[in-house]
Amino acid sequence: MRGIINSKDTSLKQKTIKGLFWTFGDLIANQGIQFSIQIILARLLLPEYFGVLGMILVLISISYCIIDGGITQALIREQDVCQSDYSTAFFFNLIISLVMYGLLFVSAPMIGAFFNEPRIIWILRILSLTLVISSISIIQKTQLIKEFDFKTQTKINIIAGLFSGTAAIIFAILGFGVWSLVVKILSLQIMQSGLTWKYRKWKPSIVFKYESFKRLFGFGWKIMFSGLISTIYSNIYFILIGRMHTAVQLGYYTNAVKLNEVVSDSIASAILRVTYPVLSSIQDNEERLKYGFKRIIKTTNFINFPFMVGLAAIAQPLILLIFGERWKPMVVYFQLLCFAGMLYPLNAINLNIFQVKGKSDLYLKLNIVKRVILTILITVAVYLDFGILGLIGVCVIDSYIGFLITSFFSGKEVSYSLIEQIKDLLFFYIISIFMGVIVYLFGIYAPIGNFFTLIFQIIIGFVVYLGICMIAKVQEIYIIWELIAPILKRIKTKRFNDKDLNY
Repeated sequence: MRGIINSKDTSLKQKTIKGLFWTFGDLIANQGIQFSIQIILARLLLPEYFGVLGMILVLISISYCIIDGGITQALIREQDVCQSDYSTAFFFNLIISLVMYGLLFVSAPMIGAFFNEPRIIWILRILSLTLVISSISIIQKTQLIKEFDFKTQTKINIIAGLFSGTAAIIFAILGFGVWSLVVKILSLQIMQSGLTWKYRKWKPSIVFKYESFKRLFGFGWKIMFSGLISTIYSNIYFILIGRMHTAVQLGYYTNAVKLNEVVSDSIASAILRVTYPVLSSIQDNEERLKYGFKRIIKTTNFINFPFMVGLAAIAQPLILLIFGERWKPMVVYFQLLCFAGMLYPLNAINLNIFQVKGKSDLYLKLNIVKRVILTILITVAVYLDFGILGLIGVCVIDSYIGFLITSFFSGKEVSYSLIEQIKDLLFFYIISIFMGVIVYLFGIYAPIGNFFTLIFQIIIGFVVYLGICMIAKVQEIYIIWELIAPILKRIKTKRFNDKDLNY
C-alpha cells in the first residue's frame, strides 16, 4: 500500500484520502437525506406517481448527456486549462441546454401520446427547465472536481437536498400528488446551481474560442456519444415498462431502482469523482497507474459485493419496513437489480481508464458493442414475452457480459488483464454469495417480525463476511482502516486538519 514514497505520492495520497472522506461523507449524508425523503414520499404518494415521473426522467437524463458533450470530462483530464477554455465550454453548454429545452417543450404532447399519459405534458415542460438551470453551474462543478474540493460539493448537496426534500414533503401533505416530485427535482437543481455560484467564485468571460472548442469537443464528443448510448440503455426499461405496462408497475420499478442506486450507483459515483482526477494526474506513469487502478478495483468491490448481495438477501423485510405493504411487489425487482449492481462500479471504473488514457474512440466502440448485445437480449425477452422480470433479468446478464468485455480491453491499457481482475475479485464474490445465502435463509426460517429480522440479518451478514476476511487476512481490511483512521481521529479529537491525514 505504501508504494513509492516521495513528496508527489504523499501529496496525491493526501488529496485522495481527503477526497474520499468528503465524497463518502456526501454519499452517506446526501444519499441518506434523499433516501429518507424518498421513503416519506413513498408513504404519502401512490406508486403510479413515481411511474409517471419515471417516464419523463429518461428524457431528462438523455438531454443532460447531450448538453455536456463530454467537454467536462475533457476539462478534468487536461492538465492546463485557461479561462477561455472554461468560458467556451460554459457558453456551449448553455446554448445546447436552451436548444434541448425548446425541443422537449414542443415535443411534449407527442411524448404524452406515446406513453398514453397526458399528465406528463406539462410535467415534462416544467422539469425540462432543470437542463438550463444545471448548465449555468456545470463549469463551477467541474472546477471543484478538478481541484479535489469535494468538501464544498458535499455542503452544497446536503443543503440543497434538505431544502428540496422538505419542499416536496410539504407539497405531498397538501395533496399536490405527482407535482410534489416535480417540486423536489426542480428545487434541488435551483439550490445546487445557486449554491455552486455562491461557493465557487468563477464567472465566464465573453469569449468563445473555436480552437478551445475543437480541442475539447474533439476528445469529448466520443465520451458524450458513448454516455448517451449508456444513458439510453440504462433507462430503456423505463421506456419499455412505461409503454407496455401500467404506471403502477413502473412506479414499483422506479423505486426499486432508486433504492438500488443508494448503494451501487452512489459508491461508483463517489469512487469515480475522486479517482478520475487522481488517475488522470498520474496517467503518464504506467507503474503508478496500474498500482492505483488495481487498488481501486479491489477495495471498491471488497465493499460493493457484500453490500449488494446483502441488500438482495434482506430485501423483503427492508422494503416492507420502510415503504409499507403496498410496495411489496417491488421486492423481486430490487433483488434482481442488486445482482446487476454488483458489477456496476467495476464496469464504471474499467471504463474510466479509457478516459484517463485518452482512448475515447475505444471507449465509444466498446459501448456500441455492448449495447448491440443488450439490444439482442432485450429483443428476445420482449419477443418471448418474459415480462418485467425478464427485462430486469436481461439487465443482470448484461452487467456480466459488460464486465468481461470492458475489463479485457481496459486491462491491456494498464497491464492488468481480465484474468488477473477475476482472480483478485473471485474471493470477495464467493464469500459475498455465501454470506448472502446465510442471511437470506435466516430471514425465511426465523420470522420474528420485519424489524428484528432485519437487524439480525444485518448483524449476521456483517459478522460472517468480515470474520472470513479477517481469518483470510484480506489486505483490503487494512487499506480501509488506513482510510478511516484519520476520520476516527478527527471524531475523537474534535479537530480535523492536514496533520490528521498523515500516516
